[in-house]
Amino acid sequence: MRRLTLSLALGLIACQARPAPAPDLPPPPVHLHGQALWGIVHGKCVPGEEARHDPAPCTAVDLAEGEARGVAVLKDLHGAEQYLVMPTINITGIEDARLLNPDAPAYFAKAWAARSYVEAKLGKTLPREDMAVSVNSLYGRSQDLLHLHVDCLTPRAKAEIAALTPHLAGTWSKTPVSLDGHPYFALRLRGDAPRADPFHLLAQGLPGARAAMGAWTLVLAGAKVDGAPGFVLLANRADPARFDFGSGEELQDHDCALAKAS
Repeated sequence: MRRLTLSLALGLIACQARPAPAPDLPPPPVHLHGQALWGIVHGKCVPGEEARHDPAPCTAVDLAEGEARGVAVLKDLHGAEQYLVMPTINITGIEDARLLNPDAPAYFAKAWAARSYVEAKLGKTLPREDMAVSVNSLYGRSQDLLHLHVDCLTPRAKAEIAALTPHLAGTWSKTPVSLDGHPYFALRLRGDAPRADPFHLLAQGLPGARAAMGAWTLVLAGAKVDGAPGFVLLANRADPARFDFGSGEELQDHDCALAKAS
């Protein structure tokens, strides 16, 4: 606990400092099998739902607002209870400009609602503080279809986020704090479900983010804010030269030790 308190104190002191210049980025990587998820969603899940109301191999496909605004939910092969939430149109990832349209679907809100599938796999309801939704950067992903990872937090990330939450505001921290050894900007949100869109909050709130969205990863972690339901939103800019590939998924535990401990 002493180490966590010291880390937090140093982070708060750093918030008074001037942000360092953003590191240069290498060319975007080529994802050799980056269309695999799109092939599943577009080639199997959506046609099955439309023809037979059977979205297999997806768990669910929601086309209530049409295919252009639909989402598919797929059990990921990695982990016992991890699910992916994806658009039913080919939005490539966090860098896709359509995510910043004023009327873009609320993919983070849809993914947060999909945590019920994680809980069903686990056979128990989890505290909101145990759960998170993440989107990796261009450098931290293998697929070129936007996919939001829905799963448990690691015990360490849960503890660090809980200690950080009371010191956050509704605007981005001036400088990042360290989580799992990587720098994350942070803000807190109120409400049982995310009302503000995280993609918009990133693009509008952090200098240079709109021009380089593909370099960023986002994590929406469940939290208690002043004793009421809320969230902590985290943003990290990839720095591959320092082996930081912008993978917020690193804060999630695909074996969900928190569920086993409760």
